[in-house]
Amino acid sequence: MIQGAGSNVGKSLLVAGLARAFTRRGLSVAPFKPQNMSNNAAVTADGGEIGRAQALQARAAGRAPLTDMNPVLLKPESEIGAQVVVQGRRVATLRARDYAAMKGELLGPVLESFHRLAESADLVLVEGAGSPAETNLRAGDIANMGFAEAAALPVLLVGDIDRGGVIAQLVGTHAVLPEADRARIKGFIVNKFRGDATLFAEGAAEIARRTGWDDLGTLPWFEDAWRLPAEDALDLATGPKRTGGLRIAVPRLRRIANFDDLDPLKAEPGVTLTLIPPGQPLPGDADLVLIPGSKSTIADLADFRAQGWDIDLAAHIRRGGHVLGLCGGYQMLGREIVDEAGIEGAPARVPGLGHLDVTTTMGEKKNLALRQATYTPAGCALTGYEIHLGETTGPDRARAFLEIEGRGEGAASPDGRVRGCYLHGLFSSDDFRATYLAELGAETGSLAYEADLEATLDRLATHLEKHLDLDRILALSKTVKPPRLG
Repeated sequence: MIQGAGSNVGKSLLVAGLARAFTRRGLSVAPFKPQNMSNNAAVTADGGEIGRAQALQARAAGRAPLTDMNPVLLKPESEIGAQVVVQGRRVATLRARDYAAMKGELLGPVLESFHRLAESADLVLVEGAGSPAETNLRAGDIANMGFAEAAALPVLLVGDIDRGGVIAQLVGTHAVLPEADRARIKGFIVNKFRGDATLFAEGAAEIARRTGWDDLGTLPWFEDAWRLPAEDALDLATGPKRTGGLRIAVPRLRRIANFDDLDPLKAEPGVTLTLIPPGQPLPGDADLVLIPGSKSTIADLADFRAQGWDIDLAAHIRRGGHVLGLCGGYQMLGREIVDEAGIEGAPARVPGLGHLDVTTTMGEKKNLALRQATYTPAGCALTGYEIHLGETTGPDRARAFLEIEGRGEGAASPDGRVRGCYLHGLFSSDDFRATYLAELGAETGSLAYEADLEATLDRLATHLEKHLDLDRILALSKTVKPPRLG
């Protein structure tokens, strides 16, 4: 099990790299994260949803993503709390205090998923969440040491030297853990070193001396990390700094979801994608404003207006600019959002931005599906996924620009400059992305996005092979057996 001395220390990337490295050695590898908190979710082959990072890790291991790889997913909504997804299915929306009371009931399903997954693999790489140093959360824990104890797993602890104080991170974790948890940690990794990693040899020796844990390596910064889908919205701003080409502005919604839609556009050489933070106006020179998905459409729509982005967007359209809304962004572009059942909070009917003649009605049913689609203006095929609450109807649906299983998907304004749809992941398809961007005036076509992802995972695995003691890491793993029933 890979745990971190803090959040965002690089656990997800490490598990992906280890999965690819050990898969290349001929092992059957599976990723697993008992509890995750993220609004960047992936739809699985068995019809559920898991964290985006586990889907990437499954890809690194050459496997289809399955709900067992992330049995508990928490999706923060608005002030009402977080949506709780168990083994791929939404079961409740709870406040933090109520979820804490529920955690004890979830260890069973979590262990069930873990052991079922372990039966199909030579090696399971388990990713923790946050940090085991949060000892106030130890009771009933299923994310870090509580799960490691229940599954009898050895633990590797990762520290982030880039944020500073890595010796304090690792030695401090050792100091605050109870003895049983401390003994479960078998080694440590120092991640994100910039420069010559040998310069930290004395620091690594100091950590080993104070903790008694094995030094498994100091990992230099992986420059191509931005090319891989990020799970944390904190990583959205990373990537190449460009100024030319097609200019795409993306308002950073406070509850942004499924933002991996942006990754292929960030990687496209002919595109400059700019994430607009709250407090800044939408730029007047943008060619396209892309409104991304949201975990709480009504709350993010209110915030969109509070930022003055509704005024900026109307001016952009008057200047002849293009707009694309994806999922929650699509819902915002309509005339009205109806939530009489109180799915996102108090029952409400909220006026939308009014740039598409459609209305969205929220409902309890969540649409979860992998999709094959056709971009009807050009006839090119693409793949993607749906993951949303609500149904959208109205006259502009007659101008659907996608076709899925014989039905139209999406809507467009009469002049075609404003569009919206529910399909996520559409820009990962090279033909569609090149065609759509060319229609907006971009010079593109050189990027093979899926092939680039595979090549980046291979480079990551090679990076880990070079700088970490993978033989020792593999030797530290142990055989686990499911508990006897009855």
